[in-house]
Amino acid sequence: MSSTILSQEFDPHFKLFHELMARKIREILLVSTPYDAWIMEQDCCLSERIINEYRGLNLSHPPRLTWTATAEEALRKLDAKRFDLVVTMPRLADMDAFVLGQKIKQKAPELPVILLSHSSIPARECTVSQTRPPGIDRIFVWSGSTDLLLAVIKSTEDVMNVDADTEHGGIRVILFVEDSPIYLSSLLPIFYKELVSQTQEVMEEGLNEEHRLLTMRARPKILVAENYEEAVSLYRRYEPYILGVISDVRFPKDRKLTDDAGMEFLRQVTSEHFDIPLILGSSEPSNAHKAQEIPADFVDKNSPTLHQDIRVFFQQRLGFGEFIFTMPDGREVGRAANLRELENIFPHIPDESFIHHCNNNDFSRWLFARTEMELAAKVRPLSHDDFEDVSAHRRFLQEAIRSRRRQRQQGVVVDFDPESFDPETDFLRLGKGSLGGKARGLAFLSALLRQNPQVLTPFEGTRIYVPQTLVLTTDIFEQFIEDNGLKGLATADLPDEEIAERFVQSEFPSWAEEHLRAYLSKVTYPLAVRSSSLLEDSQFRAYAGLYSTYMLSNDCPNLDDRVNELLQAVALVYASTYYQAPKSFAQRVGQRTEEEQMAVIIQQMAGKNFNGFFYPAVSGVAQSHNYYPFARMKPEDGIATIAMGLGKMVVEGEQSLRFCPKYPQIQPQRSSVDDILNNAQQDFYCLAMNQGCHVLDVVDSSHLTKRDIMDAANEPPMRHVASTYMPQEHRIRDTLSSKGYPVITFAQILKYDQVPLAGILRAALGLGEKGMGTPVEIEFSVDLPATSREQPEFAFLQVRPMTARAESQQVDITDQDKEKAFCLSARALGNTQRGDMQDIVYVKPRAFDPAKTREIAQEISALNAKLAAGNHRYLLIGPGRWGSADRFLGIPVNWRDIHGVGAIVETDSDKLKAEPSQGSHFFHNITTLGINYLTVTDREHGFLDWAWLQSQEAHQQTEHVAHIRLERPIMLKVDGRTSTGVLFVG
Repeated sequence: MSSTILSQEFDPHFKLFHELMARKIREILLVSTPYDAWIMEQDCCLSERIINEYRGLNLSHPPRLTWTATAEEALRKLDAKRFDLVVTMPRLADMDAFVLGQKIKQKAPELPVILLSHSSIPARECTVSQTRPPGIDRIFVWSGSTDLLLAVIKSTEDVMNVDADTEHGGIRVILFVEDSPIYLSSLLPIFYKELVSQTQEVMEEGLNEEHRLLTMRARPKILVAENYEEAVSLYRRYEPYILGVISDVRFPKDRKLTDDAGMEFLRQVTSEHFDIPLILGSSEPSNAHKAQEIPADFVDKNSPTLHQDIRVFFQQRLGFGEFIFTMPDGREVGRAANLRELENIFPHIPDESFIHHCNNNDFSRWLFARTEMELAAKVRPLSHDDFEDVSAHRRFLQEAIRSRRRQRQQGVVVDFDPESFDPETDFLRLGKGSLGGKARGLAFLSALLRQNPQVLTPFEGTRIYVPQTLVLTTDIFEQFIEDNGLKGLATADLPDEEIAERFVQSEFPSWAEEHLRAYLSKVTYPLAVRSSSLLEDSQFRAYAGLYSTYMLSNDCPNLDDRVNELLQAVALVYASTYYQAPKSFAQRVGQRTEEEQMAVIIQQMAGKNFNGFFYPAVSGVAQSHNYYPFARMKPEDGIATIAMGLGKMVVEGEQSLRFCPKYPQIQPQRSSVDDILNNAQQDFYCLAMNQGCHVLDVVDSSHLTKRDIMDAANEPPMRHVASTYMPQEHRIRDTLSSKGYPVITFAQILKYDQVPLAGILRAALGLGEKGMGTPVEIEFSVDLPATSREQPEFAFLQVRPMTARAESQQVDITDQDKEKAFCLSARALGNTQRGDMQDIVYVKPRAFDPAKTREIAQEISALNAKLAAGNHRYLLIGPGRWGSADRFLGIPVNWRDIHGVGAIVETDSDKLKAEPSQGSHFFHNITTLGINYLTVTDREHGFLDWAWLQSQEAHQQTEHVAHIRLERPIMLKVDGRTSTGVLFVG
C-alpha cells in the first residue's frame, strides 16, 4: 500500500530519512574513444536506459552523462565544471587511462574514478601486489549492460555516504568480498537490483511514492572489499551495522592469492556474531561443503539459478521476505508479510518457535530490512532472560510494533489498496486527485498534532484523535461527471430534487466501486459521508455547510446493500455541487460552478450505540476568535458552542450552549434557574441503528432521528451532560437524579472538569491558529466513558480558517453619524464604509410569528430573487438567528434565499429567545463573504428606529415582510476596532 504524506518533517523518523544519502551522483564524466561512446549511446542507448532504470526502480534524480573523447578534454572539463564521478575506458587516444586517473586525483583527490574495461584485466592491472593501480578506485568489466553502470553509481554513493548514514541513522551494511573484476561486474548489479526491489517490496504499507523515495535512502549499503585486509578493516569499522556478509572463497591475503581466505574471514565473523547471515560464493561447486563447515549459505557463481539463489538469501536470511515462523527443527508454523500481520500473529505462535527466533535475533534483522532502525535497535539487545516469561516478552514486542505502526500512520494520507488495506489506518485516499479543502484541513491538523505532541500532554487521560477517514479524491468526481454526461447541470436552472435524481441514477466508476466494496468488507461502524470540494474551507472563499453530509448506520447484513447505500450517499454529495444554494454562493463570490470539483470524505462516526441509537455525548464548534465577547472575555479568547448528540444541532443554529474556553463557567445566558430552563436543549439528533439501509434523498438529514432528551434519560451520556431540575425547590442540582427532571447543562464538564474539554479546545485552537496563520474554526465531538475502565475521547471532525474580513481602512464613526442613525449596534462585524444600498427588506414586527418563520423565509426568498435580478443590494432586518434550522429561534433562510443581501441586522423579539448566530455554517459564510452583520438586542447595545422604518412607504410587501426603496442610499459604517456599526441615510 502506498500513501501521500503532508510533510515528512512531522515524523522524526522521516526527518531522519531527509538527512540520509546526502551526497548523490548528479554529474558523470565519461571518457572514451568516439567508437566506445557511439556504441554505448547508439547501440546501448545508455542515457535513456539509465533514466528508465531509475524510473522503473522508483529511484530519484537520474544522473547526467557528459562525454569526452580525449583525456586532455576531460581534464579541461574538470576545471570548468564540478563532476561527482569519472568513468574512463582503457583505450584513450592521447593518454593512458591510469595516467589520467592519477592526474584527476591530483586535481580532486576525493573524486571517484572508475575504470570500465572491455577485457578481464588490462595489462597495467597485472601487478605482483594484486592491488589496484594508482588513480583508479575500482575496476569493472563492461559487457554492454546498463545494469552495471547503475550498480557502479549506487556503489559509489554508498561509499560516499556510509560513514554519516551509519552514525546518524543506524543504516545497515552488506559486506561483499570479491577480487575478480569479472565476477564483481556480474554479481554487483544482481545484488543492487535485488536489494532495491526487495526494499521496495517490504516497504510499510503506510508509504507512498514520495515516502518510498525517502525510505529507499535507508536501504542497506553494499561495501566492496577486494582482499582480506580490506574486508577485515571494513568489518571492524562497521561491525555494529553489518546486516550480512557475502564472500568469495579465494582472494588476496598478505598480498598473495590465498585459497581459503574467504573461509577464514567468515569463520572470524560468525565466531564474534552468530546472528550475521553469511554466504560463500564460488565458481567451484565442490566448495559447498566448506560453507557447511562455517556454517554459511553457498552459491555457485556459474549456476543458471544464481539470481534466484541470491533472491532467496535476501528474502530468507537477510529478512526481506515474509517472516517465516519455524520450530527449532525447521517446521513452519506461521508467516507474516508486514508489521500488522506480525503483530496479529504473535499470540498464535508456539512458545518454542517464539523463543527460537528471539534467540537468533530474527525479529531485529527483519525490522532492519524494513528500515525500522529505531525499533530494530530497541529489540536486538533483548533476550528471553530480560522478561519474566514468554508471555511478557511476546506482549512487549507486540506493543512495540503496534505503537510504531500507529506512530507512522499519524499525519500520513495512505493510498487505499484493497489487497493490503489495514482497517486501523488513520487516513486513506482513493484516487490521484486533490483531497479537497475539508480533507486537507483534517490531514493537516492530524500532522500538526503529531508534530506538536507536547500540546496535548496535559490531557493524557483523554484520547484525542481524528476519526478514521477515507477520501475519494476529485479525479473520481471528474470521471463520474464525464462518464455520465452531467457537466451541463452546472449551469442548468433545475430544482435540487431533479439534479439529485440524475446523479443517483448515474453509474459509478467500476474500479472505484470495487475498492469501496473492499473497504466496506472490513469496515462495519457507522459512517459520515461529507463533502470536501476544492473551495470548501479554503482561506478566502470558504463554502461552509453548503454541500451535503449523510450519516450511514452501515449495519445492513448484506454487503451489496451497504455498498449501494454508500454509493448513493457519494452521488448525492456530488449532486450537491450543482444545487441552487452553492450556485448562488458561487455567483456572489465570482466563482464558476462548472470549475468546482468535489472530493468526498468517508469518515468513521464518533459516538456509541445506545439502545439502538448512535450519537456522541457532545458535539460542537469552537472558534479562536469571538465576535461577541462579554464579561472578562476578549475576542482572542475564542468561543465554543456545544450540544448533546450529533453536531447538526450546532452547525444549523438550533438550541445549544455557548461558552468561552478560557472562562467556561461564565454563562450570562444561564444566570438564573428560569434562564437555564428556557435556554436548555430539549431534543437532540442521532442515527437509528438496526433498521436496514436508509433511503437517502436531497435532504441530507431526512433519515436522522430527533429525540426528546427525556427519551435518553437512562442512557450513559446523560450522567455527564445533564443536571436535575427539582420543581418543589425550583432549583437545579448539578447531578442527575430520578427525583426531578433532566436538564442539559454540561455542568459536569464545564464546572467540574470531568472531561478537560475547555483546556483541550484552548490548546487545539491555539495550535490550529498558529498552524494556519489565521483564526480557525474546529468541529469536534466528545464521547464520555460509560464505565470506569473507559476513557473520554475527543474527536476532531473538521478544521477550517475563519476567513474574517477586516479591510485595512480606518473607519471613524462620529457623534453626528450616531445622531443621524436609524440603527446603531455595538456588536457589528467587519470594517467598512459603504453606500451602495437603497433597499431595505424587513420582517414586520407586529406580523412576526415564530410558528410562521418558514413562510417568512419563502417571502424573503421571493423578494431576494427580484432584487438580485436587478442587481440591487439590500439591507435585511429581522429577529433571531438568521439561517437557523430551528424555526423557533429565527428565520430558516438558506443562501439561495438571500444571496443578494448587502448587510444584515439581527434584532430581538419578545416572541423568541435566541443567542446570536455565531458558530453556525450560516454565520461562517457571512464572515467569508464580508457581509456586515449588526446585532441589536437591547438599548445597551444600540437601537433600531422601528418608527422611522415603518413610516417609509412600502415599495412592495407580503403578509410578513416589507420592502422599501429609499430615494437616497444608506450609509453603512462599521469600525472594526470597536465593533460599532451605524446605518443612516446619506
